[in-house]
Amino acid sequence: MKFTLGIALSPLDQLTELARTAEECGFASIALPDSIFFMEQAAAKYPYTPDGSRFWTAETPWPDPMVAAGAMGAVTSRIHFYTQVLKLGPRSPVLLARQVGTVAVLTGNRFGLGVGLGWSPEESQWCGAPFTDRGARADEAIEILRLILGGGMVEFHGKHYAFDRLQMSPAPTAPVPIYIGGHTEAALRRAARVGDGWSSAMMRFDRLREVIDRLTGLRTEYGRADRPFEIQAVCVDRFGLDGYRQQAEAGVTDAIVVPWMSYGAGFDAELRTKQDALRRFADEVIVRLA
Repeated sequence: MKFTLGIALSPLDQLTELARTAEECGFASIALPDSIFFMEQAAAKYPYTPDGSRFWTAETPWPDPMVAAGAMGAVTSRIHFYTQVLKLGPRSPVLLARQVGTVAVLTGNRFGLGVGLGWSPEESQWCGAPFTDRGARADEAIEILRLILGGGMVEFHGKHYAFDRLQMSPAPTAPVPIYIGGHTEAALRRAARVGDGWSSAMMRFDRLREVIDRLTGLRTEYGRADRPFEIQAVCVDRFGLDGYRQQAEAGVTDAIVVPWMSYGAGFDAELRTKQDALRRFADEVIVRLA
C-alpha cells in the first residue's frame, strides 16, 4: 500500500515545505483538492456530508491544483501529485490538456489527473459551461485529454466538443494517468471503463469495501480486470497499523491521509506541528508497512 498526503484546506504558504517533508518521509504522492469558488448560496447540497453542508467557508484557502503542483514539483524530485478530484464540468478539455501537459512535463511525469463531474451547478454555469449532460460531456473530455496528451497532430469531432487538427508541444513522455472520482453507479462504471483508477471521497470502511468489490466486477465486465488500477481511498474509520492493513486487504492501493488530524491538530495548525505529524506517521505506519 502507498500513502498519499492530503493537503486540503492548508494555508498556501505551507505547501512547498509540506511537500519537501512528505517526500523525505516516504509518502508516494500529494493529493490536490479542487474548489473553484465559494458561492454564498448553493443550489445543490454537498454530496459527501450527512446533512449536505459544506465543511469550509468563504475564507478557506483553495489553490489552483495545477499551480500548486507546479510549485511543489519545483522543490521536490520524487514525490508524485494528483488532483483529488478536479471538477471536469466547468473546464474546457482543450485548455485543461494544455495545463496538464505542462505540469506533467515540468515535474518529470510526476502528475496524475483525478477528475469528477462536479456537484455545484454554479461552478459550471458561472464558468460558462452547462451543468446538464455533464456525464456525456465528461466522457468526451476524458477522450480529448488522452488524445491531446498522447502527442502529435490530432482532431476530435463529438457531440459536445469538436476541433480540427492541432498539436500541443511538448507532450508528456509517459501517459498521464486519469483517475475517476465519484460514488454513484455511473461514476463507478466510468472508472471501470476508462479510468486508471478510482478515487473516493470520505467513506466508511464497510461501504468502501462494497464499492471496491463492485469495481472489480465492473472491470471484469468491461474486459479490463488485468490492467493496473489504483484504489485511492479516504477511509474515515480505519486507522493505525491494523486499520491500514484492513484497507489493503480490502483492495486499497493508495491511502489518502492527513496525519496531523490523527494527532489532534487542525487544518490551520502551524507548519512545524504538521511536519512533526508527518514524521511521526512515517515512523509509526509507513516504515512498518513497507
